[in-house]
Order: sequence, then C-alpha cells, then structure tokens
Amino acid sequence: METILNLGYVILFRVDCRMAGINAKKVVAAILLLIPFAVYFDIPFYNVVNPEIAGLPFFYWFQIVMLPVSALLFIIAAVLIDMK
Repeated sequence: METILNLGYVILFRVDCRMAGINAKKVVAAILLLIPFAVYFDIPFYNVVNPEIAGLPFFYWFQIVMLPVSALLFIIAAVLIDMK
C-alpha cells in the first residue's frame, strides 16, 4: 500500500511540475549555479593555511582551483538552459 501511495505522489508531483512550467533541466541548472556560491560562502571550510602547494596556503590555491570549476559549472548550466 505504501508503494502505491509513493507512486501516486510521484505522479502528482510530475503533473504539478508540468503544470507549473518547471523543467528538470532548469532545476539542475539552478543547482549547478548554486554550488559555487555555497562553496565560496562557507569561508571557514577553506580558511586554513595547511596544506600548502608551491608555498601557497590552502586558502589561496583552493580559490584558484575553484575559478575554473565554477566556470565549468556555469557553462554547463548555460548549455542546459539554452537547450530546447
């Protein structure tokens, strides 16, 4: 009985999303756009000195690594939104 109720909920959720104009690609794109912001705003996570790479503290090289990662996530989100 519980499986039938869960299946009914999924069907109703899909119908509601389609009626509201929510597209799965837009949801994925929104999540991809939010990931870098969540990472950058969690400053205590990367506000440490160790480990160092080439004399750069973790704080700096983490941000350097996150730049291309963020760009890649933004590009993927843009492609998803632009797809028809």
